[in-house]
Amino acid sequence: MAKTRHRNSVDEWLDSLDPKSTPARDGKNLRAIGRALDHVEESQSELVRAIADARAEGDSWAAIAAVLGTSKQAAHRKFAPMINERSRR
Repeated sequence: MAKTRHRNSVDEWLDSLDPKSTPARDGKNLRAIGRALDHVEESQSELVRAIADARAEGDSWAAIAAVLGTSKQAAHRKFAPMINERSRR
């Protein structure tokens, strides 16, 4: 994923800093942000897969939206393009 590649470049950048010439604090918090972002991306992918599976097995957008806590229009608007993109792969 693009964001994961970005995080990897941030890790490389943090590793390349020379503490003598770059007054910076420990990068542990920035690395933690990167790890958390990876988890968010994985969770988002899992959610899209689950929604795609639900739709493939006949669940309505209204039922999916009820679980998501949103309107069926909002659920469809957000997830239908992701599901369509996923099915083209």
